[in-house]
Amino acid sequence: MKSAEEIKESVKKKYGEISKQSRSENATVSCGATGCCDTVDYAIFAEDYSTQIGYTSEADLGLGCGLPTEHAKLKPGDTVVDLGSGAGNDCFVARQIVGDNGHVIGIDMTKEMNVKARINAEKLNYSNVEFKLGDIENIPLDEGIADVVVSNCVMNLVPDKEKAFSETYRITKPGGHFSISDVVISGELPDQIKEDAELYAGCVAGAIDKEEYLSVIEQAGFKNVTVQKSKKITVPDEILLKTLTEDELQEFKKSETGIFSITVYGVK
Repeated sequence: MKSAEEIKESVKKKYGEISKQSRSENATVSCGATGCCDTVDYAIFAEDYSTQIGYTSEADLGLGCGLPTEHAKLKPGDTVVDLGSGAGNDCFVARQIVGDNGHVIGIDMTKEMNVKARINAEKLNYSNVEFKLGDIENIPLDEGIADVVVSNCVMNLVPDKEKAFSETYRITKPGGHFSISDVVISGELPDQIKEDAELYAGCVAGAIDKEEYLSVIEQAGFKNVTVQKSKKITVPDEILLKTLTEDELQEFKKSETGIFSITVYGVK
């Protein structure tokens, strides 16, 4: 199994490559660019943001697995932190809701994504949206800064999820809350999938059991943890066959392991 640092470097490399492409290119890129399996993953997971107020097509690379801002109970004047902000998509939707008196901060560990997000913010002339380079396991923000924390298909990429949610709790104001979309598992993934770097970066291999995921959130200190939305994901055979043999694939199907996109809410 790769070390935590090796996993992070794989994710940084891949998302750095993706930052140079549009959503349509990410969905249709051929094998050998960023990798076939991961691009099909995004097409499977991605939700349609186009009806959301504040939607900015240049910032939507189709990398999410939910619409956390839709469920985040944002209010005018809120300070919002987006963990794994990418090109800024959720930040710009949040900014439209919190308005001129709000503040939106995007955190991402991939330099190229931060650059792209800042360029997008400048085009929109948003002075109260900022993007910081940082690791979600060590968020570069003060304690109790956020009224609301959002994140979209990112926590599954973090090796130390306990530390990530502990940091999420630290930066949330007392009485504040989070709404996070992510990928979880019901059952057990084969070791071959867990050890596949592309499937990790593609939001599959890093996912953990749903009940374990919710337990990690509660152990971090959050209360009233609830699943706001759940959707089952079917990963095509051609993706899995890049990692599994035909026999292993059939065994995996018989196991009835389920892969789900969920949006989770919790209060500090």
